[in-house]
Amino acid sequence: MIIDHIGLAVSDYPQSKAFFTQALAPLGIVLIKEVNGRAGFGRNGKPEFWFGTFGTHSQAQNPMHIAFAAERRAQVDEFYEAAVKAGAKDNGPPGVRAHYHPNYYGAFVIGPDGHNIEAVCHRPEA
Repeated sequence: MIIDHIGLAVSDYPQSKAFFTQALAPLGIVLIKEVNGRAGFGRNGKPEFWFGTFGTHSQAQNPMHIAFAAERRAQVDEFYEAAVKAGAKDNGPPGVRAHYHPNYYGAFVIGPDGHNIEAVCHRPEA
């Protein structure tokens, strides 16, 4: 990852925590830490994706696009199913997006605050 971490303001912390806990679990991304109304998710003990209230930012930003890395295409499929079950809206089911590159396998959902959340695998099908 080229960014150490990212923070996202959300409108409903408990709803966002429930959504991301369920949607990111298939990618091996879990809640690592909670501090002052903020949740930090990541892998291997390092929180890289944070959300909550950040200083004066108590409202969700305009919709953003966030893509989470998957190691296998099956994880992209599982992310999509888990996210939809958690209340997300479909924004592009799992599949190859060859216009990016031949092995770009991604799925897109719209999360609780309107953000375009993606899981993507850049590896060829096993």
